[in-house]
Parts: sequence; C-alpha cells; structure tokens
Amino acid sequence: MDRQPLTRAASGPRRTAPRPTVPTNRHHRLAAGVLAAAVLGSAVLAGCSSGKSARGEASAAAGEVQKAASAAASAASALASAAGGVGGLLGSAQAEASAAVSAASSAVAGIKGGLDAKGDVSVGAVSTGPDGRPQAQLTVTNHGQESYRYVVQVNFTDGSGTLLDATAVTVQDVAAGQSAQATAQANRELSGTVKAEVANAVRF
Repeated sequence: MDRQPLTRAASGPRRTAPRPTVPTNRHHRLAAGVLAAAVLGSAVLAGCSSGKSARGEASAAAGEVQKAASAAASAASALASAAGGVGGLLGSAQAEASAAVSAASSAVAGIKGGLDAKGDVSVGAVSTGPDGRPQAQLTVTNHGQESYRYVVQVNFTDGSGTLLDATAVTVQDVAAGQSAQATAQANRELSGTVKAEVANAVRF
C-alpha cells in the first residue's frame, strides 16, 4: 500500500509576546542618581577604613564630602535637564539632597574610634553667604580632658523639616575646656525658610 506523506495542520497566526515597557530617560537618570548616592557613600567609608590614623581619616573624609557634593550637583542638573518642568526640578532637588546627606553621614560614620560629641556642638541661625548659599555658625566646646578634633554633620531643612542639603565640617584641634568656631555652608543655593541642625558629631 502506498504511504501518503503526512501534512501538518496549518498553524494559526503567530503571536508575539508583548514587549516589556522600557523606562523613560527620566527614570533611568533618577535610578542613576540614587545609585550615585550609594556609591559615593561607599567611597567615603572605603577611604576611611584603611590603616590610616583617625586624624588622617578625617582629612580624607572632608575631601570626599566635597567631591560627593560636586558629583551630586552634576547628577541633579542632568536630572532636571532630562525631565524638565516642575517635576524635573523636584526630582533634581531630592536627588541632590539624598546624595549630600549620604556623603555627610558617611564621613562622620567613617571616623574609626571616634566618640559621640553631638552634645559639644551648637549651631546658630542660618544666614546667606556672599555666594548666595545658606550658612550657619557652629560653636564647638571641648568638654573632655584632652585636645580633640571634630567632624560635624549639619543638615539644612525647610520650615517643615524636609531635608534640603547636608554637609560635614571638620574642626581642627580644640583644647580641653576651650571652644572653637566653624562655618557650615550648604552645597548650593536654597530658597524659602532654611534651618540648620546638628545631625551628628564625633571627636577623636
């Protein structure tokens, strides 16, 4: 008996799987800004966890804070340009504030062997510096029995307490029982009511 060749049943129209939604450039840049903040915080810790002395670590931490603040400003500007409009400006400010706070807190936390010294530091009212950036005067009083250096994190907030910016200030040797003055300055111009508070401080 002759065998007839088998024929396949005609298949229906091919269905293609829906393509995953591709995030907008705004989302990409926002994610990049958040990642940058995390990387900057890690960089400060890495720089301070080596075998350097505590005093050397403070100087390195202060330098890293300045680099972090500059990088945060660049990332925030890119965000604003990409997103545009009021939403873009809000995203820019939030990204920059997040990066600045991360860098400042990491600088303080990175001081190995530092002693809590928040009670040694007081901060005055916020004024506007010559360059238009908010600034506040710090008074550091050494209540210890020997000379200490200090690293102080200062947060800048609006009237409702929302974080706007942060910085870390290094105060050189303060003799036992003595006081020293320093200036904490925001990394950028801030609008509206701005307040300053001592978020953290260590002495070493």
